[in-house]
Amino acid sequence: MMTQIEAKEFASRWLAAWTGNRPTELAAFYADDAFFLDPGRPLGIKGKEQLFAYFTKVTGNNPTWVWSLVEAIPIEDGFLGKLAACIPVGEKNVECVGLCFLQFNAEGKIKRNEIYFDRTELIREINKYRQSFAH
Repeated sequence: MMTQIEAKEFASRWLAAWTGNRPTELAAFYADDAFFLDPGRPLGIKGKEQLFAYFTKVTGNNPTWVWSLVEAIPIEDGFLGKLAACIPVGEKNVECVGLCFLQFNAEGKIKRNEIYFDRTELIREINKYRQSFAH
């Protein structure tokens, strides 16, 4: 079982790869047959090829967002993480808090990653930002 300290150390490296439009670095944390799910892909994505395509899109659209670990709770083969995100939308930063479920294979690669957070405020701010250009 992963300790809290190990989970925090892993999260510091993994979450840093979500910032800066570095999909290759981010995908390297995942197993070839990994399963990934988040609010943007509620049915999930299976396999590194699809993950890389999704990571390229989502990090390209959000190169300056920052994700951080608030709390780690060890579970079998991984940890649950309470995450905080700061997502720039125009001149405003949207703060989100979510839950992340991670499990690892024997090689230490992520085999299952599910991320849950409420996108209501984020979508509202994105729509306001887009409308400001429509007028």
